[in-house]
Amino acid sequence: MRRRNLLSLTATACLVLSAVTAGTAAAAPDASPGLVSAMQRDLGLTADQARARMADEAVASRVLPVAQAAAGAAFGGAWFDPGRGKLVVGVTDPAAADAVENTGAVTTPVSISAAELDAVKATIDAGKAPAEVSGWRADPRAGSVVITVQSGASSPELTAFLEKAREAGPVTVETGPKPVSFAAGTVGGDPFYINGNTRCSIGFSVHGGFVTAGHCGGVGSSVTGWDGSAMGTFKGSSFPGDDLAYVGIGHGWWTAPVVLGWGTVSDALVRGSWVAPPGTSVCRSGSTTHWHCGTVLAHNETVNYAQGAVHQMTKTSVCAQPGDSGGSFITGDQAQGVTSGGWGNCSSGGETWFQPVNEILQRYGLSLVTA
Repeated sequence: MRRRNLLSLTATACLVLSAVTAGTAAAAPDASPGLVSAMQRDLGLTADQARARMADEAVASRVLPVAQAAAGAAFGGAWFDPGRGKLVVGVTDPAAADAVENTGAVTTPVSISAAELDAVKATIDAGKAPAEVSGWRADPRAGSVVITVQSGASSPELTAFLEKAREAGPVTVETGPKPVSFAAGTVGGDPFYINGNTRCSIGFSVHGGFVTAGHCGGVGSSVTGWDGSAMGTFKGSSFPGDDLAYVGIGHGWWTAPVVLGWGTVSDALVRGSWVAPPGTSVCRSGSTTHWHCGTVLAHNETVNYAQGAVHQMTKTSVCAQPGDSGGSFITGDQAQGVTSGGWGNCSSGGETWFQPVNEILQRYGLSLVTA
């Protein structure tokens, strides 16, 4: 098979973290000039601000699990504050603040714990949402589960759904467009095709193949590459409920620990999959719109597609379009997830959700191919 010549990779330093304690600092990877430019374009930053933000976000991602452990039952969620360059942790008990701040995070009081909010969301997840509902998420900054409803929507089913949701706990209702999955019919271009027609995008290389979105194909579906040659088949797939899949490859195809920059930016190395907290910058690569950046808006949102609800999604401000489905979301050199769906486009803007990559790895017992 003919292989793509990967764009040259800029030298990238390893993220260094000897301990996550007060005053911990981590060395951010050397960012490619294209990545910095993309962040400048999509986040309104200067080059120096983009580099500083990536360094701060690298620290915040590593502080997060330690800060959560320090907060214990008082943990009320966490998010990255780009203004302060710090991880912010909500705490329901002021007595836990010192222990959390000793990890390098800052604290803020919240009225409800993350565990309680997650329980409210789980109760809502157990029901069936009407089509007018776009999705719902536990939002620690709002202190409630936020339910997104299409503007102007009104029906007895919607009223009943919201009433039942409010019985479970604190709920806030907002309006927003309906997300759709970003699969597309046959068009020319990268990177892979399912059963010879539908086009989706590769997420991340894993040992034995790659991960992508579940709505792209079912178990046993055949996959061909960007050049039309056979790649392999879907070994695992789940949609709705989840939106995740694993494609096993052969036929001479090989895996590489990179995310394509499409000539817009240099290809990005993948070194791991630390979870980026809300507020963190994140970039997406896909076969239709190529490379775009934004921020993580929320974790653990349920998205109510026409095909059914998908749980544990991450909401972002990044745009995407049909054919980008399954593509990579990455922060610095840390894999975040695979593109699922959203609303809008990359001309007028929009929002996109991704399925976290670590859930896919755990589901199928996979490991990333890393640099």
